[in-house]
Amino acid sequence: MAEVLVLFYSRKGSTAELARQVCRGIEQVSGASARLRTVPPLTTVVEPLQPAVPVAGPPYATYDDLSECDGLVLGSPTRFGNMAAPLKHFIDGTSTLWLNGTLAGKPAGVFTSTQTMHGGQESTLLSMLLPLLHHGMYIVGLPYTEPALTSTMSGGTPYGASHVVGRTARAEGQVNLSEDERQLAQVLGRRVAELAVKLRG
Repeated sequence: MAEVLVLFYSRKGSTAELARQVCRGIEQVSGASARLRTVPPLTTVVEPLQPAVPVAGPPYATYDDLSECDGLVLGSPTRFGNMAAPLKHFIDGTSTLWLNGTLAGKPAGVFTSTQTMHGGQESTLLSMLLPLLHHGMYIVGLPYTEPALTSTMSGGTPYGASHVVGRTARAEGQVNLSEDERQLAQVLGRRVAELAVKLRG
């Protein structure tokens, strides 16, 4: 069984919902399974350590999760056109995996959520791809043969899946992925899983 790690950071739930849709796409592929993990928040003040297991949601990722996976899908909210600090902090600690070539030759994709249509989603996706390229991973995007990529009026890019929160949802604290956004997140998961299965075989 090819296991695809879906690793994300989410503060308000949008990126977490995209992660769940990516997992659904992975689980649609015969011979593939999803492993859902998150990373703890960072703080600028000295506080007690985060608990080993979050109060709610998926477990915190370890570097063993990366070593054991056959594919990887990274997700982060947009922070000024870049990935969020907690995810970058985790990725910055993967130098031993890089030295050993642990992730080289494995497929990877990325996803993000942003508050506004022009909130930097594409540059955030590109920022997440850079360390994956350094690790020697095969980058998987979304081709324009996917109808939802040209019909979407919100999230969705060829660089990876995305979600635009919008003013109304932001004000009400809702997480409402459009049908196109859900579909594209699942397609991304499927594409990474299909390649992971082929490479494992």
